[in-house]
Amino acid sequence: MNIEDFFKENPKVALAFSGGVDSAYLLYAAVKYGCDVKAYYVKSAFQPQFELDDALSLAKTLGAQMQIIKVDVLADPNVVANPANRCYYCKKGIFGAILKAAREDGYTTILDGTNASDDANDRPGMKALQEYQVLSPLRLCGITKAQVRELSREAGLFTWQKPAYACLATRIKCGEEITEEKLKITEMAENHISMLGFVDFRVRMEGNNARVQVKKEQFRHLDVMRGEILSGLRPYYDKIIFDSEGR
Repeated sequence: MNIEDFFKENPKVALAFSGGVDSAYLLYAAVKYGCDVKAYYVKSAFQPQFELDDALSLAKTLGAQMQIIKVDVLADPNVVANPANRCYYCKKGIFGAILKAAREDGYTTILDGTNASDDANDRPGMKALQEYQVLSPLRLCGITKAQVRELSREAGLFTWQKPAYACLATRIKCGEEITEEKLKITEMAENHISMLGFVDFRVRMEGNNARVQVKKEQFRHLDVMRGEILSGLRPYYDKIIFDSEGR
């Protein structure tokens, strides 16, 4: 099966839309092949503002319907406790909200952007998708991450070279409580470093310390900007550590 055949067999779908590479291409393909599609973006404390901005921009460019759903992920004590399978509980809340909104709008087929490169055995959230019977067209059609990027480039989507992004909760060490304050500090820290010209990096929280991880190819830039990073992050962390192994 190819992606065109998938949308011919599923002509009316709701898409869990993050604004990332995979779901962006799915939205494009659904529109291209004449599918009745509506995108649902879940706004929570785990998503930074730039992800919503990208999602809104792409939906507007494609002329696609998009609805923003607000979900309080921190209302679930299982999520706040941050266990190894936190993603399962988070996905349950997010996709439960999407499913409810989609059904109210008349959509019963729910899609997500899992691709053929994703390891289902290493993603606790996949269990939640299976329980809600969410379909993953990219995975079903055998389309890898590299292929999604190439197809997106050919389609002229600005997301084609967007770095992979994991939610803000992944910056907090497993087993450490997740709070709104920690998430806000993390978003602020990463926004600061992004404005200094870094891409595809992480600021991980370890207790009250920050571990900054940048790609090795940006180490030279890191040497130049180290002072700027320290001045921006010092008010929020006891100690800033620069990971010598890189990201």
